[in-house]
Amino acid sequence: MGGDIVLYMLALLIVMILLGVHIGVSLAVCSGLGVYIMFRGNTEAAVSLMSNTAYEAIRKDVFAVIPLFVLMGDFIWRSGAAGDLYRICDRTLRRLPGRLAIATIAGNTVFAAVTGVSIASAAAFSRIAYPEMKKMGYKQTFALGAVAGSACLGMLIPPSVLLIVWAILTEMSVGALFVAGIIPGIMLALLFSAYVIIAAIRDPSIAPPYDKPLVEATPEENRAELIGGLGILFLILTVIGGIWLGWFTPTEAAAVGVLVALLLGVIKGMGWNDVVESMYQAGRTTAPIMFLLIAAQMYSRLLALGGGVNYIQGMFMNSNLSPFMVMALMTVIWLVLGMLIDSVSIILLTVPIFSPLAVALGYDPIAFAIYGILVIEAGLLTPPFGLLVYTVRGSVPDPTATLQKIFIGSFPYFLLILVAALIVILIPQLATWLPRELM
Repeated sequence: MGGDIVLYMLALLIVMILLGVHIGVSLAVCSGLGVYIMFRGNTEAAVSLMSNTAYEAIRKDVFAVIPLFVLMGDFIWRSGAAGDLYRICDRTLRRLPGRLAIATIAGNTVFAAVTGVSIASAAAFSRIAYPEMKKMGYKQTFALGAVAGSACLGMLIPPSVLLIVWAILTEMSVGALFVAGIIPGIMLALLFSAYVIIAAIRDPSIAPPYDKPLVEATPEENRAELIGGLGILFLILTVIGGIWLGWFTPTEAAAVGVLVALLLGVIKGMGWNDVVESMYQAGRTTAPIMFLLIAAQMYSRLLALGGGVNYIQGMFMNSNLSPFMVMALMTVIWLVLGMLIDSVSIILLTVPIFSPLAVALGYDPIAFAIYGILVIEAGLLTPPFGLLVYTVRGSVPDPTATLQKIFIGSFPYFLLILVAALIVILIPQLATWLPRELM
């Protein structure tokens, strides 16, 4: 009976989402209604269970990681260090074909290590990199695609909000998932760079060669860029290195990272108003995520009470589908959901069911987590939702940069993300080696 109730509630959940009801509200309503039915109409017991679930969910100290890492990334962005990083990458990579696009990818790779969300990367490099590529004669779709596509790296390279949410839902180690994302993240950045180089060699008109630096920097500008670049490097070593070496828990590393980012911001000239606005922005970004996480914990409690995971797992096991076919079905579901809702919501909806199922099929939980993040990451570039595409459209200072052009330009990056996901699931050691060596 419990399994049937879970399926009914899942069907109701899908209907509510398709009708446009907010995902958090849908999760909470379906969870509460399902528990109420299971308790045979005992309102007091159902409300007590749901309220306790919400309280236990939000009181965990690991939840502090999300707003802290978002705040750290916002400090770095407002300090201007992201622009310093981009210009350093440009000068370093000046001999490569399509160097401005590669500098965008390299900058996003490093910037991803100091911010937990791809939106911050997309917004920052839309204002920094796109105008420079346009000024140098880059094809518009190619330039827009480089900005939107490479921003996806922020969801894989630690500290990533998606990795944190996945770890919370599956009760895995946040630190282990952070470390697991490093090699696949670097591999994805290399795939992006290889595509840019090959495309620029085959058709030089999309990325005209330019022998000189973007600007002839003054000694003061060189000094400012050096401070920004070294500051970001020190921040990465402090946060990620501290977790690796066991100096900090992820929560402690996030707190230390905020202090270092604030110090760098002050050195770079951030004022009090910038600091306050960063705090407000971090709150605006994380409050909806926290609400979703509370609703997701209620949803997980419904699945546990009704035996939903075992029920659905049994359905798959008895269907005679091969593990590959089950994985393919999960992938299709993730990609379809990516056209409709945001990445955090996709994880909250599917991971409580998909993760135990993947483990039962013999997949390593860490490798499956990275695979899932990559596929869900691809959904950030798919129409009609395409969160990163809309972010870039809203951030670029160019009215001719239409959504259609951004979707077209980012399509090769979408395919490369799926290629990287396939490589990870076929060679799980890419994701599991570092956690087993370092954690």
